[in-house]
Amino acid sequence: MKFYKDHYDVIVIGGALAGLSSALMLADKGLSVLVLERHNLPGGIATSFVRGGIEIEAALHEMMSIGPEGNRLKVGKFLEDMGVNVDWLKVPEAYHASLPGIEVTLHPGLETFAREVDKEVPGTYEKVLKLLNLCHTVFDSVNELSIHPMSKPMMLLMHEAFVKTAGYSTAEVMDTFDLPQKARDLLAPYWIYVGSGFSDLPFTIFSVLMADYIGYGSYIPRKFSHEMSLKMAERAEEMGVQIEYRQHVEKILVKDGKVYGVRTARGDEIYADYVISAAYPNKVYTSMIEPLSEVPEKALKMVNGRRLSLTAFSVIMILDKPAEELGIKDYSIFRGDTMDTDELYRDLAGLGPYRYLTCICHNYGNPEATPEGTCSFSITTLPRVDGWKAVTADEYDAVKHRVAEQMIDDMSKYFGVQLRDHILEIVIETPMTVAHYTGMWNGCIYGYAHTMEDHIVARLQTAHEEKFIQGLEFAGAHQISGDGMGPAVTNGRKAAKNVLDDIKAKKEAAAK
Repeated sequence: MKFYKDHYDVIVIGGALAGLSSALMLADKGLSVLVLERHNLPGGIATSFVRGGIEIEAALHEMMSIGPEGNRLKVGKFLEDMGVNVDWLKVPEAYHASLPGIEVTLHPGLETFAREVDKEVPGTYEKVLKLLNLCHTVFDSVNELSIHPMSKPMMLLMHEAFVKTAGYSTAEVMDTFDLPQKARDLLAPYWIYVGSGFSDLPFTIFSVLMADYIGYGSYIPRKFSHEMSLKMAERAEEMGVQIEYRQHVEKILVKDGKVYGVRTARGDEIYADYVISAAYPNKVYTSMIEPLSEVPEKALKMVNGRRLSLTAFSVIMILDKPAEELGIKDYSIFRGDTMDTDELYRDLAGLGPYRYLTCICHNYGNPEATPEGTCSFSITTLPRVDGWKAVTADEYDAVKHRVAEQMIDDMSKYFGVQLRDHILEIVIETPMTVAHYTGMWNGCIYGYAHTMEDHIVARLQTAHEEKFIQGLEFAGAHQISGDGMGPAVTNGRKAAKNVLDDIKAKKEAAAK
């Protein structure tokens, strides 16, 4: 019996969240789908690993766009609609901010959050709530317009706040609220999850982030992010998707400007009408298209003109005492010596010591995350790829340990406990780790940076101009939504919708 079919409607390169979302949506519409994943398990960075007999979350801090049971947001609703039943646990707070002159834990809910900021900075409640309500209005518009595009006059009529703020940075819009610096600092910690300083971050992106996380709270799967990816893969196979692991796609086959299949590292040529690639366009257009003469010059200009966003450096530890006995009191801690996001962004171009850290204690979101009497504690920074690209093989080990030690020492000083004395297991994840295990271009987990020059609104309007090869779609952090696991699901759905729309258009044209 042949390993592969003679032909598929769609081949999906990569079995992470974006690729699996594409596969689920396409299979739901009756298409034949093949997913080729080079790893031995699905999920990409949505995975876990075992050390010392303890399962440990590899990457997920918190998941956005899930929402409570009975009132799911778009990612949670999509997964439920597809029959993917994840056991979601709500994270207990938004974050603890540990900044100069600030030590406070803030909680989700627009009014709750505004009142807690007002408690720290009296007299700011109305202004903060007005800002958060504006974020929520823009968030609703983004969700609506992503499904139902409309003309500019109609957009202005029905989505006035979205249109009026779309051309401005986060810093510019926040300036109009005339908030004290301390209040602005309390509104800023999530900036690291979008990877641009406020002077260059579109307010649209900030709005979506704040409205989602602050308005609805965040969630984690009870059995770590791998529960999500494994259940997505299992459901996809139930729906007829063929998923093959340890299959590395080396080439995307193109003729006369149209894809017709792929070739794997072991030499299999597999044919399809469409290919959805999780590989970054940087890699696809420079080395994966065969023949390379099929790559338009415009495609190369596009990838060269876009700025890569952030990668990741994490120290993940299993500690030998419960969190509270070690002075760890919160699920999420953002710690820095300034909240000047532009300054911190510039700092992330180097190799440390890093001045802004995000820490997660999973036990506060899931008390069963580790065996009784222990806790899981991770320290993460999200550097830019610039500095890490220059690290040589000979330097790598020393640089890795120097950065990890600095991060552990910083948080040990903060808690007043030497964390090194309590480590049962430790794993250090670097940009090289990410690149090696997932194939992400330069270890970049957040795709192309959202900036005022590369605005999400412009991306939506010009997306059709970036279809350089017919039948080729992209799904991953490098696509329109960017940034994180929730947007990866959204990007996967968008790629599938593009395929379905193209099939529909061809059928309509043939019927005329």
